[in-house]
Amino acid sequence: MKLKWLTRFFILALCLSLVACESLSYYSQAIFGQLSILSKREAIEKLIADDTSSPELKNKLQTVLDIRRFAESELMLPVEDSYGTYVDIKQPYVVWNVFASPEFSIRPVNWCYPIAGCVAYRGYFSEADAQAYANRKSQEGLDVYVGGVSAYSTLGWFSDPLLSTVINRDDYQLAALLFHELAHRLIYIAGDTEFNESFATAMEREGLRRWLLANKVNTADIMQQTEFTLRAREDFVSLVASVADELKTLYARTDHNEIEKRQAKAEVFAQMRRDYANLKNDWNGYDGYDNWMARDLNNAQLSTVTTYYNWVPAIEKILEENNYELSSFYNAIAALTDMSLEQREYLLSSKIN
Repeated sequence: MKLKWLTRFFILALCLSLVACESLSYYSQAIFGQLSILSKREAIEKLIADDTSSPELKNKLQTVLDIRRFAESELMLPVEDSYGTYVDIKQPYVVWNVFASPEFSIRPVNWCYPIAGCVAYRGYFSEADAQAYANRKSQEGLDVYVGGVSAYSTLGWFSDPLLSTVINRDDYQLAALLFHELAHRLIYIAGDTEFNESFATAMEREGLRRWLLANKVNTADIMQQTEFTLRAREDFVSLVASVADELKTLYARTDHNEIEKRQAKAEVFAQMRRDYANLKNDWNGYDGYDNWMARDLNNAQLSTVTTYYNWVPAIEKILEENNYELSSFYNAIAALTDMSLEQREYLLSSKIN
């Protein structure tokens, strides 16, 4: 295992040596940030057996082991050694992602990397570095958004640890998170962020549904709460999608100059805030998206939602067409990976139109 670990870092270091000087510092922080996390891993089973571990931590870690077994045996996800270790990173987020979009476009800027391909964000292990890069992009006239990330997948390159950034979540939230990240290890298309995140989100939802049904203790209460939060999330995603569609129409107008478009854009976001307030009335005051809405709304921020949910209905339709049988569903999804981006988007669009 150690030899494989070192070999993969050698490959990463080789990739780093081939990039331009401008990117050298970025790849350096990415490699050494990942190395720092991996070097601090502690085996979960040892922590559970350790008398100095708190009962709360032991219970959570045992739950994680149970979730791992469920993911492997019931969801057929490639768990291997992932989430068998724990790291206390002593900060609220492990990575800060920078998102950017042109001032008059919803489409996110993509950054391309040697391993992950092209993705719609640029990650930093330092919040200050992320904000500094975002500021530079903003000065170039782009809409930018910086968001903290609690967990991520290395796509099977390393055995991902459970992080302290998520350990205090409710059990069902931990299960959803692990199902999402493990789904990335199963299927990942370099350069297609929308597909990757939508597939992982669909698997998160289906995996959680099955996990809740399999766990009888307080299942009814948890399912009721989960259904509520999922419904609120669907309402919120629908709001963001409608705003994105409205802005796409606005940006395509040829009878508006940039000043008029800028003013109309501000009005669209002002209306979005009013619509969100109305949603909260329907949610009996649920405030799960207040922090998101408190930011200066822009195109880049919208893309962080549309990227994760755009193809979820289509992928769930494919799951339904395969009678919720995971082997055939995975085969159907794997077939999409052999298509071009245009072919894949055409097929997915046909599932929801």
